[in-house]
Amino acid sequence: MILTGLLLGFVIGLTLGLLGGGGSILTVPALVYLVGQSPQVAVTTSLAVVGTNSAIGAYFHRGQGTLNWRVALLFGGAGIGMAYLSAGLSEHFAKSLLLTIFAFLMLTIGLLMTFAPRPNTSTQKEMNWGVIVVSGAGVGLLTGILGVGGGFLIVPALVMLIGLPFQQAVGTSLVVIAMNSFAGFMGHLGHVSLDMGLLLTFIASGLAGTFVGAKSAHRIKADHLRQAFALFVIGLALVLLFDNLPSLL
Repeated sequence: MILTGLLLGFVIGLTLGLLGGGGSILTVPALVYLVGQSPQVAVTTSLAVVGTNSAIGAYFHRGQGTLNWRVALLFGGAGIGMAYLSAGLSEHFAKSLLLTIFAFLMLTIGLLMTFAPRPNTSTQKEMNWGVIVVSGAGVGLLTGILGVGGGFLIVPALVMLIGLPFQQAVGTSLVVIAMNSFAGFMGHLGHVSLDMGLLLTFIASGLAGTFVGAKSAHRIKADHLRQAFALFVIGLALVLLFDNLPSLL
């Protein structure tokens, strides 16, 4: 179990460092199916792991100049309150329903990542601060309920709606994920009992993965990496739907 935690934690951190998201997509199903945690405990553990790794990843990206603090703080600030207030809602969902919702969200984002045309970021769009606030609040809602840091939603929003270059969106996304994740974690904390040994294992190995991912982000073609990750997300979503959807029908 320790070896599994180390490997999974590293992969989670690696995806966060490279893509500015994806950690929660991996963490929640891994904790449920490989570790045997309940979805509620997995959600809370995921928030702690992803939040910590994202904060460290943001520090690495800050040193490379790929972080927009103004957008990050406004987007994240709009999501913090929503993430905290919606954290208790997951307790009202059955396991199969919670994982089915999670799978449909993964499938939708994976398909968008695969087939949506690449946005043109050669010219900087004028930032709409209202769009930033509303988008941040929406991501915060999903963070609290599903335990997702939201990077796989934040990065496309920052690029397509706000107009940030992709590399800057990655670094900015990590700040937002850290803010939302910690808010959601505090909202869940009084409702579940955590395995601190497993949690620390995931965090420690995840920090190593985050470091490698952040340092490698400029050396790998982002389009190729996004497409490969999108296919993985779609595959995992289909597995979750196959396992959970029949019980709801």
